[in-house]
Amino acid sequence: MATLTIRDFDDELKAALRVRAAQHGRSMESEVREILRRTLTADETEPAHAGLGSRIAALFADLGEPAFEDLPPRSGHVRAAEFSG
Repeated sequence: MATLTIRDFDDELKAALRVRAAQHGRSMESEVREILRRTLTADETEPAHAGLGSRIAALFADLGEPAFEDLPPRSGHVRAAEFSG
């Protein structure tokens, strides 16, 4: 096993890491290992810099394709919203 030293680690970042580790029931060191493992072993087809839409689509990919043919046809014209105040 190798040892990694990180110098000039921002105090705010360290505090956020501490909170995240506590939320996951891990030590800060274990949390860093998990973050690095997940980041460096991410699926090659889904780059870490993917846009928001791509990341949302990946979250719901296992639900299958939407069944647009099951939607009823639209009828009428589009109306502007009416607000009463």
